[in-house]
Amino acid sequence: MGILDGKRILVAGVTMDSSIGFATAKVAQEQGATVLISNFGRALGITKRIAKRLPVEPPVIELDVTDEEHLARLPELVGEHVDGLDGVVHSIAFGNPETLLGGKFLEGPWPDVAQAVQVSAYSLKSLTTACRPLMGQGGSVVGMTFDATVAWPAYDWMGVAKAALESTSRYLARDLGPEGIRVNLVSAGPLKTLAAKAIPGFEELDSMWATRSPLGWDNTDQGPTAKAVCALLSDFFPATTGEIVHVDGGFHAMGA
Repeated sequence: MGILDGKRILVAGVTMDSSIGFATAKVAQEQGATVLISNFGRALGITKRIAKRLPVEPPVIELDVTDEEHLARLPELVGEHVDGLDGVVHSIAFGNPETLLGGKFLEGPWPDVAQAVQVSAYSLKSLTTACRPLMGQGGSVVGMTFDATVAWPAYDWMGVAKAALESTSRYLARDLGPEGIRVNLVSAGPLKTLAAKAIPGFEELDSMWATRSPLGWDNTDQGPTAKAVCALLSDFFPATTGEIVHVDGGFHAMGA
């Protein structure tokens, strides 16, 4: 038996098998969940191929969280495979690395900043409300952040977008709590994912964890992060919402 036995989970934003979304889908299946995954555009073909590498090949749904038509049809598409959802994973973020990252904070143009905030933060609200009709008995929404309480080298406007994401999660927790829907985030340390490779100067960010994490940090292992997401999806956190769970080897708690 697993902690997600009988749960129906949508993992939104699965691209490569090195992603947190993929690792979460894998652990969720191993813990007994029925999993659906999503992506869109040119990446959709990649997602369909890597879906075959999961323990059970899941349905792949086309979903662009910035497209109102995609969001409106989501309940129908999900309904073709399961009769509701118990959990939703938001593993989605984007910021133009050429204009918003790598020391370009002062030059970042508003259109690109607006896109980063919409894709990385507002989409948590969009995805959650689109899935809301499917979560009639309550459930759990879990998103991914990177500690937005401080300014990081190279992260620039994505740090601002993550701050918006963290605030969004708290307001969702407030408004959806009466319906039994919990909303939490997992703040992971730096991992060598496709998204991380797009950050100019990621190595500088990554190098800090080697010496300051009390538990150590393996930037190639998405397992601890995926397990934390699945724990929050389970019934083991029935009274936890609006929370940010750190999975970073303890880095966040160290002053130096």
